[in-house]
Amino acid sequence: MAKKSDYFGLDRIISIILAIIPITSAVCGVITRIKEGAILAGILRIVLGWNIIYIADIVLMILKGRILRILDI
Repeated sequence: MAKKSDYFGLDRIISIILAIIPITSAVCGVITRIKEGAILAGILRIVLGWNIIYIADIVLMILKGRILRILDI
């Protein structure tokens, strides 16, 4: 069985595919952070997510299986 990952507990391979596609990466990242209760972090992902956080999410999803947490609240 594949290791569970950050996007809604999906398998790591599926999460990596979602992280590679820019639109799904942004949407899944915002939903994940808001679901965790970090509203401010979700808003920051909306503002910064198209450039900076997108690249960091891809790298971290491949290496660690989790997304970048700017505010780890």
